[in-house]
Amino acid sequence: MTMAYIGLGSNLGDRQKQLETALAAMQEAGLRVEKVSAFIETAPYGVTDQPAFLNGACAVQTSLAPRELLDLLLAIEAQMGRVRNRHWGPRVIDLDLLLYGDLLLAEPGLVVPHPDMHNRLFVLQPLAEIAPDLVHPRLHATIKELLEKLTAVG
Repeated sequence: MTMAYIGLGSNLGDRQKQLETALAAMQEAGLRVEKVSAFIETAPYGVTDQPAFLNGACAVQTSLAPRELLDLLLAIEAQMGRVRNRHWGPRVIDLDLLLYGDLLLAEPGLVVPHPDMHNRLFVLQPLAEIAPDLVHPRLHATIKELLEKLTAVG
């Protein structure tokens, strides 16, 4: 079993219910959800002319390979009605594979750790709540240190 970390977000409909539904779907699919952060409201990233997001993070134990885990997350998004018609646009649910153990992986359609997570407050804040001492395997800094660096910058 491998510990993986997943970012969650929603800015359409009942955002909290969407996040809770996604967490339940992960458990039903065989992931063992170990920790879940509080959900925080955040401003949209990239495309700002859309509703605010509710974001969170969770730690899951999985026996799935990274690609299988990503496929599962994408399937949950599809089952929940996610439509990808605008990059960084509004979404009923967004599930991002942030980290998969200490694996470094770059292949078409899958990069682990998530390539931009260290630049996103809406990822680092909830992740730091559940795993502050977790070390980013590429940047060799803890999640807490990455969050402190990002908040110091601006």
